[in-house]
Amino acid sequence: MSHRLVVIGAGYAGLLAAKRLARKLSRSDATVTLVNASDRFVERVRLHQVAAGQPLAAPSLRQQLSGTSVRLVVGRVTAIDTARRTVCTDAAPGALGYDTLVYAVGSQARFDDVPGAAEHADAVADLEQATRLRHRVAEIASGGTVAVVGGGLTGLETAAELAASHPGLRVRLFTGADDVGCGLAPRARTHLRRALDRLDVSVHPGTVIATVREDGLDTRDGTSFAADAVVWTTGFRAPELARAAGFATDESGRMLVDATLRSISHPEVYAIGDAAAGVSAGGAPSRMSCQTALPMGRGVAEVIAARLAGREPAPVRIPYAFTNISLGRRDGIVQFTHADDRPRRFVLTGRAAAAFKEAVIRSTVRSGPRRESGSDESDS
Repeated sequence: MSHRLVVIGAGYAGLLAAKRLARKLSRSDATVTLVNASDRFVERVRLHQVAAGQPLAAPSLRQQLSGTSVRLVVGRVTAIDTARRTVCTDAAPGALGYDTLVYAVGSQARFDDVPGAAEHADAVADLEQATRLRHRVAEIASGGTVAVVGGGLTGLETAAELAASHPGLRVRLFTGADDVGCGLAPRARTHLRRALDRLDVSVHPGTVIATVREDGLDTRDGTSFAADAVVWTTGFRAPELARAAGFATDESGRMLVDATLRSISHPEVYAIGDAAAGVSAGGAPSRMSCQTALPMGRGVAEVIAARLAGREPAPVRIPYAFTNISLGRRDGIVQFTHADDRPRRFVLTGRAAAAFKEAVIRSTVRSGPRRESGSDESDS
């Protein structure tokens, strides 16, 4: 019987892993099944554009998989039975047996830290959330306010995109950090603040949100802000699927893995992308981003193919190269980095940075998941 390989999740990491596994392994030796809740590949790094009212092209997964032996199952995974080595789904055939499992379920917005966030805030962590926010923003009259909570890459891009696309709205950006862009080189930080000023995004650094209300939010120091919409971008967490199945996970629900991306508690399972607590080139935990997802997707295929052939694989290297930040459609920042994610002095800004990022995104979709190569993108 051929080895049964099942990949859960068709994001940047999962789709690349499935395609690469199918290419490296013969059909007589292994079958590769890809399970995903949708039949479309969602460009997650563009979801802030969706929230701002821009259309999103969602390529068909079947088109992305054309010419490969990968079997696509469209359905939501409801549970993993590690004793029976079975993935349970809400669609036919209902249960899929595996010999090796690749866990690539991505991440979701983290609402559980502040009261009222889950009930009253919107997010841009998935297409449904971004679409819901788009409709909500479209209903806000000119002069209304959108509060974006979180000064990371997702918050910065969302605030800038909303302000650029809806100049009649007032956009406020709240961050608990002392300033925005703390991990950038000085030139990049300067450009970021000037861009936010130009877009009339008011920045509130050092502000900790205590409560989210239907009509605004309250800060820990007792200040209240009215808002027609609150966008929550304070962080991400992995789904509860791995923890519920008994896998070893970290505090964010990410599966704990070794240097070859293998689960430390279940050796027949691997985890990649946002759902994996990998180790980056600098020794720190990998951050959730397309930039780490792609080398994980490539690397896990090499590891699994080697082990099936009886060879001991090399550790998977997860390096960084640059960080992209969109500041609307005509402005941006490209912060080039060392492999351990420390910023280099070299920075690209303005229209050149916007064009650079657009080229990266297009090449990632066209050449990455489809042709098994890829580039960096922010953790939008």
